Amino acid sequence: MLVTLVLGATLGAAILTLFLHEAKRGIWDRVASVLSARRLRIDTSQPTVVMQVRRLSRLESVSFTMDKMVSGDREGRILPPFLTGDRILLEVHGEAIAGVDLGQLSSADVRVNGHAVSVHLPPAQVFTVALDDEKTHVYSRTTGLLVPVDPSLESEVREQAVENLRQSALAAGILATARQNACSTVTKLLLGLGFEEAGCS
Repeated sequence: MLVTLVLGATLGAAILTLFLHEAKRGIWDRVASVLSARRLRIDTSQPTVVMQVRRLSRLESVSFTMDKMVSGDREGRILPPFLTGDRILLEVHGEAIAGVDLGQLSSADVRVNGHAVSVHLPPAQVFTVALDDEKTHVYSRTTGLLVPVDPSLESEVREQAVENLRQSALAAGILATARQNACSTVTKLLLGLGFEEAGCS
């Protein structure tokens, strides 16, 4: 009698196990769900977070401005400057803007753990470096008696001023500041999405 009960229980458990594994459609799936207390759970928090952060796109988080005098000149190899020289002095005003391109963010860069989230930000980069044409002008120009004004000299000095602005901004730590400010902005966004803890790395 005991053997029969054991065999019956074993056979019943095997049949139930097989039923729960195979019942994946229609009414049988619902019956299996009731018997096994299965509930469908889909975690969509991470893709949602990635999409929300990506909406910030290129996050411009810091700007660096420069006001300075920049000079450039051409001198003859034989005759003195007052005869063949050409010198220009520019009063320059420019701006460098840096931030983080959040369009590069992937799902692997976001980690959600309950009510906490951590985002690994892409590296900060300098987006634009440009001179303000309205505030940048020729302060003085001196041209030798024997040569005409060189029309390309001002353009070359402007290009050098832009590169000087870029290097000055980098030396001043614009990338570190851009990353720090971007992290602060993203953290506020994540907290606004309902997370209790948020951070960047």
